[in-house]
Amino acid sequence: MSYLHQFVFGIYPYIAFAIFILGSLARFEREQYTWKSDSSQVLHRGNLRLGNILFHLGIIGLFFGHLVGLLTPVAVWDALGVTHGFKQAFAMAAGGVMGGLCLSGLLILLHRRLSDPRIRAVTKPGDKVLLLWILVTLLLGLSTIFVSAQHMDGHEMVLLMTWAQHIVTFKGDAAAFIVGAHLLFKLHLFMGMTLFVIFPFTRLVHVWSGFASVTYLGRAWQLVRPR
Repeated sequence: MSYLHQFVFGIYPYIAFAIFILGSLARFEREQYTWKSDSSQVLHRGNLRLGNILFHLGIIGLFFGHLVGLLTPVAVWDALGVTHGFKQAFAMAAGGVMGGLCLSGLLILLHRRLSDPRIRAVTKPGDKVLLLWILVTLLLGLSTIFVSAQHMDGHEMVLLMTWAQHIVTFKGDAAAFIVGAHLLFKLHLFMGMTLFVIFPFTRLVHVWSGFASVTYLGRAWQLVRPR
């Protein structure tokens, strides 16, 4: 195992997470007026709604799919009687569907942002980098489906799960589990972790507000008093 592999998959995840959390807190504390999605709907609506729905539905499904799939202990799946091969096949199918939805929405949003002169004029360089970064990460993830189809025993999937679970439980041998993983998996992991690094410096911070919006369910009714 090389030093580069150990750094990228054994140390870099913690650096990315620290930047993700501390950067988000600093952004919220110092630049609250930039804490927004920077919607361009007033400039040109077009197919914004369709692209937005497809993109958000897909990326939310991918996020929670990765979260549950990677962090649920193998022993839990074994206790439920779910074989490794079946779980891999289900992950490939679900990931393909959600990835397809996300990709369709992202391409619609990219075309809209880059083809309309008014929207292109107000698009920041960071927006372009973010969208292209998500696109490459997504394409790498979808390409791993074809790699996984070549070995349906679930072995490599279990190694990826073990890596993720050892990372979140602060075990130093995490990187060793994916030394032999296919290059596409490693590139996808690196791009995904780096997405958390650039998160606090982009419009992605509005994701935090989306999670926080559930607090509205417990807020008191707004009182409107007429004159």
